[in-house]
Amino acid sequence: MMRALFAGVSGLRNHQTRMDVIGNNIANVNTVGFKSSRVTFKEAFAQLLEGASRPSGNLGGINPIQIGTGMNVGSIDQLFTQGSLESTGQPLDLAIQGDAMFVLNNGSRLVYSRAGNFQLDANGRLISPSSGFVAQGINADALGNFTTTNAIGDVQIRLGDKAPAQATDLISLTGNLDASAAIGATHNMGITVYDGTGSPHQLQITFTNTGPGQWTWVANCATAPVTPAGSGTVSFSVNGSLASFTYPGGGSSLTLSPTSGAPIQVSISSGSINGIDGLAGFANPSNAVVNSQNGYQAGDLLNISVDNRGVITGYFSNGVTRNLAQIALATFNNPGGLLRSGDNIYEESPNSGSGVIGFAGATNRSTLTPGALEGSNVDISTEFTNMIIAQRGFQANARVITTADEMLNELVNLRR
Repeated sequence: MMRALFAGVSGLRNHQTRMDVIGNNIANVNTVGFKSSRVTFKEAFAQLLEGASRPSGNLGGINPIQIGTGMNVGSIDQLFTQGSLESTGQPLDLAIQGDAMFVLNNGSRLVYSRAGNFQLDANGRLISPSSGFVAQGINADALGNFTTTNAIGDVQIRLGDKAPAQATDLISLTGNLDASAAIGATHNMGITVYDGTGSPHQLQITFTNTGPGQWTWVANCATAPVTPAGSGTVSFSVNGSLASFTYPGGGSSLTLSPTSGAPIQVSISSGSINGIDGLAGFANPSNAVVNSQNGYQAGDLLNISVDNRGVITGYFSNGVTRNLAQIALATFNNPGGLLRSGDNIYEESPNSGSGVIGFAGATNRSTLTPGALEGSNVDISTEFTNMIIAQRGFQANARVITTADEMLNELVNLRR
């Protein structure tokens, strides 16, 4: 009778544990990146009343006689199934598709999380807003390159960053120079070029017709004298394709010498010889222009975005786009062995293994979805079903205790 009481008590206690886990799952149904848990039971110690005997002669063997003494919690498993993704439109909201986890630094060691609702702090570090822990990754160099020497560390985006100026070293020409133009006819074109400090200079190029299919050209700049002096030539074939293009003095570039700053060497791309992909000489009105140049001023960081590899890209006011950082991810041999420490944070345990840190799309098979968050993987219908099962199990064990108590009461009152 006492065994029945103890078995019923173990059932009550452990079904209450199951209800606690179910309640926690339901409470976190809207928690970002939450992973639900489940309880499994195991039989407790079984008392042996009579041992087994082997068959002898014409008699068969006898099975052991045992009585169980209740049940215990076998495990509380963390279920790392994929949660649904919800679009938020926030550029720093990231959702992981796969089994990886974000790597965070809590100030003394690395911890891990599935919650990707990141923000920038006052120092430009990418942090988890609920804990202040800093996301880990690699930061690009000043040119936006990731190298093998980049160490895993705090991801930091400084909104005051600048993209350095680049001096113009190539300009491209395109369009037509009229093959029917009169001798001495001119055609002007201009473009803004930049020196090494980002200062703009207006470069003017004047073409003068010297004969059928023959033109000379001269470059001038008021704020940066052009050398060598003199003129270059352009000639076209009878079919209008480019035949030749020469520089003043027979060189291969022009030199612009600003009044302050270093001289800049500028090459001119006039198109392919025998082609019409640049300058052409048809009997149509002249419309040739300088269609591009590769210099620019220094620019301020205006905006950022994140791609599915976790690469954070910066957009600068001078039109430059540059990689700034890449977010690291970690995988575990046994994610169910991780320790939960609150704030959507997991820590390594002896049975989780060490986190293998890599990057999405390269050393890690998981991918990131920017502008979205991973929701909880709690299934409400399953949890309510489990709640009914746990409640009925609790009631049944309570009835065992009640019945055993009534039987004990009858036994005590036998002598009455």
